Amino acid sequence: MILAFHCDNCTNRYGEDEVTKRANHARNNVIVPSVQPMRIGLVSDTHIPQSVEALPRQVIESFRGVDFILHAGDIYTSSVLDDLESIAPVFAAKGDDDCDALLIDSRVRYKHVIKVGRKTLWLIHMLPSFYTSTLAQEEEEETPDIIIFGHQHAARVKHYNEVLFVNPGSPTCPNYCLGLGTVAILDINSGEAQAHILPLS
Repeated sequence: MILAFHCDNCTNRYGEDEVTKRANHARNNVIVPSVQPMRIGLVSDTHIPQSVEALPRQVIESFRGVDFILHAGDIYTSSVLDDLESIAPVFAAKGDDDCDALLIDSRVRYKHVIKVGRKTLWLIHMLPSFYTSTLAQEEEEETPDIIIFGHQHAARVKHYNEVLFVNPGSPTCPNYCLGLGTVAILDINSGEAQAHILPLS
């Protein structure tokens, strides 16, 4: 797997070999107790404090009552995960611009593989260039039912090849324009998964 780093501080602070070693501590398998129904908060590309100084209160309000939260990367600072964790447990994907303390944050991995009941979720920042069963076979993994991703700053919910793809967009820089954007909610109930985008206001 090729990992792209866009943050010079990563290499400057840790050295190239150490950055590669930390980043390749990459995959995390998680089994979530099968509680039905289950509601999951989805967020990505917070870019804090570059876009805004702190996580918008609308994000916190949107996630009240969720069972856990998935952040699809480009977090920039661990304090964002701390704020989200005040609501529910958090798993996060490493974004291409995430570095420094996030490289050793136990909540952050290049990829999380999460089992929720009969559903398998992948949490990853950048969508693989090919994501059919071929990818799963090469990685010796089962094809996921749901892929949560970010990077594009564009909210999207789409079914393709029986896989549900969800990009929650960015709550702070939608479509690369500063301002309130979007998060998403994923509901899993009786083996069925539905996602919807929440515009923040």
